[in-house]
Amino acid sequence: MQLDPKWLVFADNDLQTAEILLREEIWNQVCFHSQQAVEKYLKASLAPKSRPRSHKVTDLLTRIPVDLDETLKKDLRRLDRFYIPTRYPDALPGSIEEGMPTKEDAESALCTAKALRSVLQKFL
Repeated sequence: MQLDPKWLVFADNDLQTAEILLREEIWNQVCFHSQQAVEKYLKASLAPKSRPRSHKVTDLLTRIPVDLDETLKKDLRRLDRFYIPTRYPDALPGSIEEGMPTKEDAESALCTAKALRSVLQKFL
């Protein structure tokens, strides 16, 4: 499998943005950019013609040509809960259990994105 370098650049930019936002303690945006990094890393592993327009990590995980550890897959799927509520102040109530993401949510989301990047590193 070869990774698409254009998608990797954008994914790495989202990961770097999440790291900066973590230092600035902007938890919801750390979660959003971590989810975006993961989405783009997964799309980087797909051939252009098989790359869906979906933003759901759960959908993308069913298409990728690499086997991931079940624990990592579970953590990756959890990032989908951040896609809408971290972007819009009037998102569906209850989409994140306790309201806005916490510091722990942000740290976990960023750690998950970095874990996927680490797994994909061997394909570079």
